[in-house]
Amino acid sequence: MMRPLSSSSALLPALAALPQLAVAFYLPGVAPTSYKQGDVVPLFVNSIKAVAAEDARLHSVLSYDYYDPRFKFCTPEDGPRYVSESLGSILFGDRIMTSPFQPKMATNETCNRLCPVEYDTESAHFVNTRIAKGFALNWLVDGLPAGQNLYDPLTGTEFYSAGFALGQVSADDPEAPAHFNNHYDIIIEYHKVRGHDDQLRVVGAVVQPSSKAYPSGDGELDCLDDTIAPLVLSEDVDQVTPVTFTYSVYWKESPTAWATRWDKYLHVFDPKIHWFSLINSAVVVVFLTMTVASVLFRALRKDIARYNRLDQINLDDLSGADNLEDGVQEDSGWKLVHGDVFRTPSHPLLLSVLLGNGAQLFAMTGFTICFALLGFLSPSNRGSLGTIAVFLYTLLSFVGGYVSARAYKSMNGEQWKLNIASTPLLVPGIVFATFFILNLFLWGNSAAGAVPFTTMIVIVAIWFVISVPLSVAGSWLGFRAKALEPPVRTNQIPRQIPPSTTYLKPLPSMLLVGILPFGAIFVELYFIMSSIWFSKIYYMFGFLFLCYGLMIITCAAVTVLMVYFLLCAENYHWQWRAFLAAGMSAGYIFANALIYLISKLSLGGLSGTVLYIGYSALLSFLFFILTGSIGYFASWWFVTKIYGSIKID
Repeated sequence: MMRPLSSSSALLPALAALPQLAVAFYLPGVAPTSYKQGDVVPLFVNSIKAVAAEDARLHSVLSYDYYDPRFKFCTPEDGPRYVSESLGSILFGDRIMTSPFQPKMATNETCNRLCPVEYDTESAHFVNTRIAKGFALNWLVDGLPAGQNLYDPLTGTEFYSAGFALGQVSADDPEAPAHFNNHYDIIIEYHKVRGHDDQLRVVGAVVQPSSKAYPSGDGELDCLDDTIAPLVLSEDVDQVTPVTFTYSVYWKESPTAWATRWDKYLHVFDPKIHWFSLINSAVVVVFLTMTVASVLFRALRKDIARYNRLDQINLDDLSGADNLEDGVQEDSGWKLVHGDVFRTPSHPLLLSVLLGNGAQLFAMTGFTICFALLGFLSPSNRGSLGTIAVFLYTLLSFVGGYVSARAYKSMNGEQWKLNIASTPLLVPGIVFATFFILNLFLWGNSAAGAVPFTTMIVIVAIWFVISVPLSVAGSWLGFRAKALEPPVRTNQIPRQIPPSTTYLKPLPSMLLVGILPFGAIFVELYFIMSSIWFSKIYYMFGFLFLCYGLMIITCAAVTVLMVYFLLCAENYHWQWRAFLAAGMSAGYIFANALIYLISKLSLGGLSGTVLYIGYSALLSFLFFILTGSIGYFASWWFVTKIYGSIKID
């Protein structure tokens, strides 16, 4: 595992090395468990999920309990029991249970018989269909995912991919029957504790499944016989296929230390793409920031100096005053709307509620990425990312209520009670209602990813017992605080807005502004989506941290530039325009999700498509609020600064 260097070398190489250090650094998160030879090592089973099939596409977003009756897997003698999980683990679809496998530390076992099972036509069809869709079994050995040993030709390294195939289908002959894996060679790596040779720790687990049509009966089974024909589950009517499950356990001593046992699972498939994306985004952001700075600083410094000089001169004593004044108005019209630029926007209540929730999401996302960057969200703590996100969002409700109240008060809003109630209820209510409806589809399909009803009650309790009171407390302090006074007075009569040019009209400006923040995170978004839908471990939080920072800078810069051009065109309706234009990047994210659906997924059924589009729309909605708030607050700071720099009679 890579550690931060302690040299006092130049800053630039240190910054260049930051992403690589961040993506490889993590804290173990749990205390190591040491075993003695012969001790039983816990092997738990998790939900069965689809991974990329033979055509490299994902064919299902549904998952199933390992002990779903249609799979007919062997159960422990005392029956399967659920293993306690974190809230984030449950929300992400983990359903961890005990298993009948009993591997004994450093003790090889061969051809252990589990149980005989018979598959009828219905069960055979169900299992064969899941094999064709690329479903994989997910086991946990001492907390480590049991996977397959793969080789990456690009980096020349071996790594472990979590999960292993339920069965195989022929890539050359799609019409050939599927082979069902009923034998498992479990290869477990262990490491001796330094100075204590009798204390052994698990540092790796690989499963090599195979399909074997054992002869029926209670005789001895030879799982090492490679001449045994593969097992095919017959789907013929009234045909029953007998199946016997077996497994072997092989132990291998490894030099890998326990603290670095996750390194083989945390694999970057093509680091060059990440570096290219990061450098490309950084160049775009630097170029954009320099452009905005040069355009705005030169123009604004010239305008402010001219305006302040004209305030000290009696224009009536000058010849050609009309031409001078016309020149000022033609060069920059942003001063002409000083009496309207801080006018209350339409629907101030809705805007303030969205801004409060946007500030809450902004803080939650930043803190979560920082925690992950510092190594606190170890992959050994399953679901820690989701748990800490829910925890931070709940605690930061205070920030959301405070920001919403301050924003609403600055907009001269009068329905303060409605603002206090809407801030913790509107956006979380939309999110929860959408999540609940999508969860009904999972319940209807008997999917393991369906969040249990008791967990739903826990979420609602957290919402109303903790989140809502914190938000109300923040709103109370926000309304008690002194109102944010604008630097200029607002006229009683609104100024007429002249017609805008094409690129300053709402839709074109939104499309232009939204595409640049999306471009800053486009490649990283691809890896995140692959992690979510293809069940891969995502841990590249160093890249994510830098991309998040680049996205914030890009979002703020392009929105400020649009607002400047808008004010120069004498259009003072900048509040909603800034929010919607910056939030338009979420529209591109949703469009990218639809392209991903067409190019990488082949879901087939209605339920899978609805779930994918629903979850993508939900994430895009939250991203819309996040980026819209960034654009608004950047624009508010910019407008306050420029109008506070000129003298107004």
